[in-house]
Amino acid sequence: MRYRELGNTGLMVSETGFGTIPVLSGNVPVLPDYYSPDVDEAVEIMMHAYRMGCNFYDTAIPEEYGDAEYKLGVFAEKAGRENIIISDKARFMDGNDMFREVMRSAENLGTDPDIYFVHQVDEDNQDETFSRYGALDALCDLKKAGVIKYTGIATHYYSVAERSACDDRVDVIQTSANIMERGIIERIAENSDLFKNKGLILNKVYAAGCLLNVFDPSELIGGILHWPFSCALIGIGTVGQAEAAMKEDFSPWEFSFEEVIKRLSEHFTPVGCTRCQRCVCPKGYEVHIMLRQYNYYHLGKHYWARKKLRLNIEEVYESCMKCTERQCMKDCPRKLRIPELIEMIHDFVTR
Repeated sequence: MRYRELGNTGLMVSETGFGTIPVLSGNVPVLPDYYSPDVDEAVEIMMHAYRMGCNFYDTAIPEEYGDAEYKLGVFAEKAGRENIIISDKARFMDGNDMFREVMRSAENLGTDPDIYFVHQVDEDNQDETFSRYGALDALCDLKKAGVIKYTGIATHYYSVAERSACDDRVDVIQTSANIMERGIIERIAENSDLFKNKGLILNKVYAAGCLLNVFDPSELIGGILHWPFSCALIGIGTVGQAEAAMKEDFSPWEFSFEEVIKRLSEHFTPVGCTRCQRCVCPKGYEVHIMLRQYNYYHLGKHYWARKKLRLNIEEVYESCMKCTERQCMKDCPRKLRIPELIEMIHDFVTR
């Protein structure tokens, strides 16, 4: 296992980290695949990764990750708390709510988390998160009190990651990237001086498991190693998955985006979107999410992706067909014909 610096925290973290969603038991809507190991099984899976050199374990509150916090706490005691780094997160933007959740997480874990993230910060809730008495302020107070060591912002939006990079209160940023959805990390690499003092954690390396239908773990992990991150989180629910994610001999691949699209094209006709998020719609519709869901559907997430696409497809389609500005196309670096893609998705969903 190789290790990387976590920004200016002074911590050295394993190049691949353990995402705990798959070790939970129970009915949690965000769960991509159901494993449901009991406590002993879950602890053994985490121990297996630990023996292979993993020292970074990421979890979240019960409403999002079920009993994963508790299982991680049991593992931490067995492995030795001083030997691992725990990051936790909660989707609350108000400072009072965040303060309460951190204290609850510490109780569930049986120990204080090292890093705590405000989870799922987006362009609509970021102002509350970063405001005075918002969630980030609460994390700073908890850091001063010694309850947590470092503060974090977890987001799927480049604009929020950039804002976090400019805020001295933020120690660590968590965002998504994989060999297909590389837009955010490529923008971070382009602005590396801005992000150089922040720890950077990547999630969705397997694209919620979708890309495993086309690429193997060595390709998916090897294909991101050249990017400027600290730790890549892999959701792990079995010993075999731990073996695949934690081995030490990953070869850097540096897939071009065109190579990725070519591989995907052997299975379906993918939309060539990197999710760089430059396609800003004047009406506020998030085009990049719709394009992602279309790809995810064809990569195996049939029910989940189609359900997401159906939410407002008629509204988006009608607005897009009437739009004459086409700013989304002007700003797209890949020159995608976005109105035509929206029409294709509309026809696919409503047929």
